[in-house]
Amino acid sequence: MTLYTALVDDAGLFPPTSLHMSDALDRHRRHQEEGSRVLTHRFLCPASRLHRLRSESYTPRRVGVILDTPEPPDLSGLPVDFAETRLPADRRLAELASELLGLLPGGVRLFVEVPPAKYVPDVPEGVALKVRCGGEQPEAFPHVEQLGAFIRFCVAGDIPFKATAGLHHAVRHFDPALGVDRHGFLNLLLAVCEAVEGRDPVPVLRTTDVGELVRLARAVPEQAAKRARQVLVSYGSCSTTTPLDDLRALGLIEEDE
Repeated sequence: MTLYTALVDDAGLFPPTSLHMSDALDRHRRHQEEGSRVLTHRFLCPASRLHRLRSESYTPRRVGVILDTPEPPDLSGLPVDFAETRLPADRRLAELASELLGLLPGGVRLFVEVPPAKYVPDVPEGVALKVRCGGEQPEAFPHVEQLGAFIRFCVAGDIPFKATAGLHHAVRHFDPALGVDRHGFLNLLLAVCEAVEGRDPVPVLRTTDVGELVRLARAVPEQAAKRARQVLVSYGSCSTTTPLDDLRALGLIEEDE
């Protein structure tokens, strides 16, 4: 279970689900009461919508804030543990990180989204990375070689990262609407395990062989699983039931998990 514990952040406010705040919180509360170990029970919310979150009667026990406002928001009174932002094309990572770390409250972990194809030589201490695995346009989906290089970089440098967008199902599959192959969250997770054990992550990222992925998942040594999850912190999913359904269907978690 180490591989899948606290894996999925709740991104119900974001496309394509795009729930209204009250509906997203109702769903989040139900999952929190059910207590699935696969979910992080962290509610992802744009900074621009924190005022709406504050107006609700229910507050999640963990909140991840997406920094989409010009200035860092007031986080007082909210159980924020993650803050996420994108690296602008004209900014250096060290410069942006230094600025934000000085403004965020203590205990809030900063994740900076970088293009998977962009080499980031010096990641400042205390900063984690974020990678986008898809989106609403075909060009938002990185090639397996780009994603594999990003994974190798993070594993080699012991740099934690989280993933976002496009990881709708466990196994890589073709999306006829967009004309692209969607990355699978199980592919991503096992690719990190491959890199941890000194192997090339690209073949696992590319495969659509369900049986092979299940075999690999069941064969991951415990120490490799622990190290892999130190690197891959979590990923955001607009659906919080599909990851559980997929893992159950593959026989990788029990029904009550």
